[in-house]
Amino acid sequence: MTTRTLMLTTLAMLAFAGNSLLCRLALRDTDIDAASFTSLRLLAGAVTLWLLMHLRKANRGAAGSWPAATALFVYAAAFSFAYINLDAGAGALILFGAVQLSMLAWGIYRGERLGLKGCSGLLLAFAGLLVLLLPGASRPPTGAALLMLLAGAAWGIYSLLGRGVNDPLAATTGNFLRAAPLALLLSVLFIGQASWDTPGLIYALLSGALTSGVGYAIWYSALRGLQSFQAACVQLSVPIIAALAGSLLLDEALSGRLLLSAAAVLGGIALVLSAKYQRA
Repeated sequence: MTTRTLMLTTLAMLAFAGNSLLCRLALRDTDIDAASFTSLRLLAGAVTLWLLMHLRKANRGAAGSWPAATALFVYAAAFSFAYINLDAGAGALILFGAVQLSMLAWGIYRGERLGLKGCSGLLLAFAGLLVLLLPGASRPPTGAALLMLLAGAAWGIYSLLGRGVNDPLAATTGNFLRAAPLALLLSVLFIGQASWDTPGLIYALLSGALTSGVGYAIWYSALRGLQSFQAACVQLSVPIIAALAGSLLLDEALSGRLLLSAAAVLGGIALVLSAKYQRA
């Protein structure tokens, strides 16, 4: 891995963790509602990606598809509503655990065989999520956790639909442009609960333009220097970054349950990815 790839990868992981922090901060400490946050995030992301498209030399126009845009919208909406009641670290762990597990489940459905090491890792990851969601004083709210599981599954579907696209930036731009009207429709449906203030608007715009739009563009550049195994494994750092940043910046507790669950989920997924890499 070159120094440039390492730097880009680090920035991308910080951006992904930043999405969790900005969303949680906005919905916990400002007056903005989840539907408005979703709309502003997708709109700001669409505008930023469109500008990036037109700034590059080879402008081929936006691409993407409606199925992918719908999955993107479901992810963004469920993500926002989940973070009304989830801490940043717990939310990121559930999200990225669900993303990886949904993509692994699709591979199994398509006939992929994991072997003993892969199956052990998969069971360990599921056990880790179960530990986090079992009844107890530090358990995340059930409704919020289910919404974040939905967000993770939707992002997994979005990632699967994006495999093999010729121009990832153009595809993502088109998907954001298509998802933005869906988010506006969501805001109309929740118009009775609409509220916002200046800090909430700023956090939503930063989430859309910086940690989503620019963050995704940086990630696409980093992917050119990463093997698929490295790209999958490095994303496991995001829940750890989000949990530590949430503890330092948002004064969120790092419970023993969360740490145990994180070790099991991330360790289990790493085992599965390692087994797949060795077979390849």
